[in-house]
Amino acid sequence: MQRITITIEDDLLAEIDAAAQARGYQNRSEIIRDLARAGLQQSAEDAPSGQCVAALVYVYDHAARDLSKRLVQNFHGHHDLSLATLHVHLDDDSCMEVTALKGASGEVRHFADHIIAERGVRYGRVVMIPTGSDKKPKARKHGRHD
Repeated sequence: MQRITITIEDDLLAEIDAAAQARGYQNRSEIIRDLARAGLQQSAEDAPSGQCVAALVYVYDHAARDLSKRLVQNFHGHHDLSLATLHVHLDDDSCMEVTALKGASGEVRHFADHIIAERGVRYGRVVMIPTGSDKKPKARKHGRHD
């Protein structure tokens, strides 16, 4: 087993400690290992193959050093994946962005993971939905709406 050092915001650590106590964990290491395993398992299960659309949601500290600039550069470097972005000012320190993405699921996942991993991004999640674009479109009957 390896020993590592991580930096966690006070609020997040308080949430982890509260969850550990509520679930009966003996220490922080045990719950952090379980949360990491669950996150890795979920990301593997959620990854569709082929083409997809996705919603990338993340909250970040708008004052974090060069973060806004890095985010814009990342989006410009992947303009083929990004369809539209909604930007919301949450409070004096935090902004939320919701971005619609479309493309090959591996590329979308890699891009979303990269955005979420940027220093200053406090929370992030991506929801990926397969488009089934490998299938033939269904023929519609005229005059009938489903």
